Amino acid sequence: MAPIEVRDVPKLPGRRADSHKGNYGRILVVAGSQGMSGAAALAGAAALRGGAGLVRVVCPRTVWPLVAGYEPSYLTWPLPETPDGCLATDGVPEVIRLAEENDYVVLGPGMGQGAFPAIRELIPRIRKPLVLDADGLNALAGGHLELLRQREAATIITPHPGEFSRIVDRPVAEIQAMREELAREFAELFGLVVVLKGYRTVVTDGTRVYVNSTGNPGMATGGCGDVLTGLLAAFWAQLNDPLDAAIAAVYVHGLAGDHAALELTQESLIASDLLAFVSDAIRELQAD
Repeated sequence: MAPIEVRDVPKLPGRRADSHKGNYGRILVVAGSQGMSGAAALAGAAALRGGAGLVRVVCPRTVWPLVAGYEPSYLTWPLPETPDGCLATDGVPEVIRLAEENDYVVLGPGMGQGAFPAIRELIPRIRKPLVLDADGLNALAGGHLELLRQREAATIITPHPGEFSRIVDRPVAEIQAMREELAREFAELFGLVVVLKGYRTVVTDGTRVYVNSTGNPGMATGGCGDVLTGLLAAFWAQLNDPLDAAIAAVYVHGLAGDHAALELTQESLIASDLLAFVSDAIRELQAD
């Protein structure tokens, strides 16, 4: 059966006058490693800018002060680490405990190869809706895709073409030539939402397909994917549906990048700039 094309971008539901932070989602971001503290910081800050009520960022203890110092509005927590500054398997029980206290979980940004054993333990054991990104996906390569089938809750994966190539074991050129078909096939096979990033990002749940129209080449810079991941979790908490959340997040993410490029030029755009333009993008989406 041919996939159904999605044409409309879902809007955020707005806020009641008597609402409190618990109404907009508690998000746990598991991210970062020595040398990649920025991934954790950007994902956490983006979740806040996307409207999450409460965000906690957990990371290896070496980078914890850096992550905590980036943004005072999220909570932080240090975790046991490997000798090379990645999340150690000793930290898995603590992550599981914290996940149970939150509504949505982000796993993977900037965690490094040293965290792969811990990530592989966490994927099937986290019982909350999960956004799996970056090294969370790289940990699946080499025969670990069955971990996705062991999950009890909904999952969104956010690969760029290189990451998707590693987990499906197909050349990048082939993936780029068949972006919609391969993303839809994977989503259907594993029962999740795929966000295949890049020019005209593809979002699909295996039945419905959305191809994004926002964004620009200035966003081809490190850290922009971490911002998208945080937005995804925040929008999921507000829209409840993973496909709707993914569509809205990629649209707003790209639109924030378009606003940033107009102000700063594509050449000068960096990932943290997107955070300052998310509000403009959300306002524009809500006004359509």
